[in-house]
Amino acid sequence: MLGSCGEPLARVYDLAMLDLDGVVYVGDHAVGGAPEAIDAARALGMAVAFVTNNAARPPAAVAEHLSALGVPARADDVVTSAQAGARVVRERHGAGTMVFLCGGPGVEEALLAEQLVPTADPAAAEVVVTGYGPDLPWRRILEASILVRDGRPWVATNADLTIPTSNGVGLGHGAVVKMIEEFSGRRAIVAGKPQRPLLDETVRRMAARRPLMVGDRLDTDIEGAQVAGVDSLLVLTGVSGLDDLAAAAAPLRPTYVAADLGGLLVAHEAPTRVASGAWHLNGWSGEVVAGELVVHGDGAPEDWWRVVACAAWRHLDDTGRPVALGRVRGSVPWCA
Repeated sequence: MLGSCGEPLARVYDLAMLDLDGVVYVGDHAVGGAPEAIDAARALGMAVAFVTNNAARPPAAVAEHLSALGVPARADDVVTSAQAGARVVRERHGAGTMVFLCGGPGVEEALLAEQLVPTADPAAAEVVVTGYGPDLPWRRILEASILVRDGRPWVATNADLTIPTSNGVGLGHGAVVKMIEEFSGRRAIVAGKPQRPLLDETVRRMAARRPLMVGDRLDTDIEGAQVAGVDSLLVLTGVSGLDDLAAAAAPLRPTYVAADLGGLLVAHEAPTRVASGAWHLNGWSGEVVAGELVVHGDGAPEDWWRVVACAAWRHLDDTGRPVALGRVRGSVPWCA
C-alpha cells in the first residue's frame, strides 16, 4: 500500500533522483511546472540528480538540454546508465581493462572516465560493453555477439526495448540485448533501471543518506527503486496511467503518487481502510463491488488516485485479478 509522509517530501528526503522523459521533459519541452517544482525542492534543501537509462548522450549534453528548458543543471548532476555500466566494469575488472566498445559517444566517455580502455579490436578485448548508439555499425554488434558467445564478460548499459524518437517510438538497446542473449545463450549484466547499478551509482555520487526515486514508469523507475531498496514517487505526467497503476503487482508499486513534480513540495497522506472494506481519504471513498471499483465523494485529485491505488491493489492481492475500472474511467480528475 502507499506510504505516508507528514512533511513535504523535499524536507524528508535529501536527494530526488529524477527520471527525465515524462518527468522533467517530454521531447523538446519541459513538463508543465517541472522547472518551478525543481527550484522549490532545491530551496527546501533537497539535492537533485537527473537519472537516465539513455546511454547515448554524455552528461554534459544532457545538462545543456535541461538548462535550455529552464532547469539549471551541471554535468555532475546527471547520471547515465553508461556511467553505471562503466562503474560495474571498473569494480569487477579494474582500471586499465580493455573494453570492446559497442555503443555511442556517451558510452565511450563513461569508460574513459573510469580509466578503462575502449577498443574496437576484438582480439584485445577483455570485457564487452554494449549501449545505444544511433550510428553503430552492424559489424560492431556482430563482433560483440561473438565475443559474448565465446565467454567475454558482458555489461549492457540498459535493456529498454523502446526509445522515443522524432518519428515516434523506436527500437531501443534492449532489442540488441535480447538478440545477443539469444545468439550467445548468455545473459547480460544490466546497469540501467530496473536493475540497481544506476541508482546505486547515483546515491554514491551524491552521497545521499535518504534518496527518493521519482519516475513515470512503473516497470523501470518504480521497480528499480524497489530493487535498490529506496522509496519512490510516481508522477502521472508520462507513461503510466490508470490501468497501469491499478494493475501494478507489489514489485511495481510506488511509495507515493502525485500529479507531477509538485508532489515533492507537499506532505502525503495514505488512505485508510475501514471495517466495510472501503478506503477513505479526505472526502473520497473507494471500494470494490462485484469485482468493479467504485469511488464516491469529492476532494483533491491526488487523493482520488491514492484511494484508487489502494483499493485496486488490495483487490489484486486478495483475488489475483485486476479490478474492473469501467465505473471510474469517466470520473478521473486528470490523466497522464
